[in-house]
Amino acid sequence: MSESANDCRVRALVVAGALLGMLAVVAGTFAAHVLDKSLDAKTINTFEVAVRYHMYHALATLGAAWVYTRWPGRMPLLAGWFFIAGAVLFSGSLYVLVATGAKWLGMVAPIGGSAFLVGWLLLGLSAFSPVTASSSN
Repeated sequence: MSESANDCRVRALVVAGALLGMLAVVAGTFAAHVLDKSLDAKTINTFEVAVRYHMYHALATLGAAWVYTRWPGRMPLLAGWFFIAGAVLFSGSLYVLVATGAKWLGMVAPIGGSAFLVGWLLLGLSAFSPVTASSSN
């Protein structure tokens, strides 16, 4: 794989991780300054869990980009994209559930949670990928 293709892949994960992180901060700020006054404690807790996992996986996406620079291969890239999908599905479904009260969205969150788990597994397995001459720098 060409150096520029690797560079584009890392940049895409860094941009995605940074955007996820920024949006997590926005969501957390919204919860602290707007939702705190209008929702019950259980609903606010649901939103806070969504924000927390959103930020964890923004950072994990950045970590996957870094791991890709050490051990280029499909696993760290897939891990990053699973973290992104998990954030959208898990945190996104909880955000919308809090905003709309649509309880059925609670069934989407475990799919996102599963994506997080797959991402972490792939990230861990990345350490065992064979090191090639081009990736040993």
